[in-house]
Amino acid sequence: MKLQFSSADEAFRLEVREFVRTHLPADIRRKVELGLRLERADYITWFRILEARGWLTPAWPVEHGGPGWNHVQRYIFDEETLLGGAPRIIASGIQMLGPVLHAFGTDEQKRKYLPDIRQSNTWWAQGFSEPGAGSDLAAVRTTAVLEADGKHFVVNGHKVWTSYAQWCSMMFALVRTDPGAAKPQEGISFLLIDMATPGITVRPIRMLEGGEDLNECYLDNVRVPVENLVGELNKGWSCGKYLLGHERTGIAGIGSCKQQLARARRLATQQGLDGDAVMQSRLVQFEVELMALEFTALRLLSANQQSPVPAVEASMLKVRGTELRQAIYETLVDIAGPEAVPFSPEVQFLEQLDQAATDESMVALAANCLDSRKVTIYGGTNEVQRNLIARAALEAF
Repeated sequence: MKLQFSSADEAFRLEVREFVRTHLPADIRRKVELGLRLERADYITWFRILEARGWLTPAWPVEHGGPGWNHVQRYIFDEETLLGGAPRIIASGIQMLGPVLHAFGTDEQKRKYLPDIRQSNTWWAQGFSEPGAGSDLAAVRTTAVLEADGKHFVVNGHKVWTSYAQWCSMMFALVRTDPGAAKPQEGISFLLIDMATPGITVRPIRMLEGGEDLNECYLDNVRVPVENLVGELNKGWSCGKYLLGHERTGIAGIGSCKQQLARARRLATQQGLDGDAVMQSRLVQFEVELMALEFTALRLLSANQQSPVPAVEASMLKVRGTELRQAIYETLVDIAGPEAVPFSPEVQFLEQLDQAATDESMVALAANCLDSRKVTIYGGTNEVQRNLIARAALEAF
């Protein structure tokens, strides 16, 4: 098999690279390159720059504002924006809810929600995980009971690990609408919930590196209009599976791995380790593993030009990509040695960088490494993904 990009693909790569070079604000690029904390305003600034070019929603159909790219172009876009120092597109509305609404939403839901997602006027939280229902989403216990008049659901429950809920005005959630269903995957529905509705409480969860991007969300008799049901009643599992296929493919983070490997090489040179055989061997090994991961992704892209990457292959990419990313972050800390030890959540912000007790290129290394622990957990833990892969392989025999 011969895998290579076409001349049109390479021309597109140069176009994206030049766009990032000339349009990405310098302060945002510096934050990304140093691993500093990005704030909501940074993401919105970059998202609106991309939207003005028509590039914010790569996976969306043209009729709803997508650029009409194929899978290879989307892959190139992701890689080049990250290598150029741009923020990753983290907004759940763009990456996850948008494709679900295209596939399962009503015309009214598309008209109401999609334009505001594209303009970054509305940010969406993902209300999936719960205490006791993290990777096992079929075990969700948050209930939604339809009122007698059939106009509202009353939602009660507890969502956890809700990324960026503090920035969000809406939530898409899996809720149990038929507790007596024969199978746990049945009886689940997909609801859109206004975060300003009475009865919703958001509490931050302080993370290892000092950030508070994760949250708990409590729902106490929250009334949700019945028109906010996406897809059929009790058939929300189909929406959830479709969404997770998009999420896990992106979580592989090949562009992020390349971004951090380049950072490791720069730091190794800065620390005088460019002649260290052991360290260079380690970096070369990462490069080989990353190349293998990339070719796996390209084979899947080649085989699935007109359809999404199948779920089991998405799980494979997720497992290997996230573990490789963690290993690279650990190597960054090893390269810095004792200089990676000083740690302060405050100096992870660009405005307070001059207060750092170490070189600015190393001030966020410990925080970045600690933060990377989550990538093998979210989107379904890697242990669960391995079970999915094994089941698919065994069923093939």
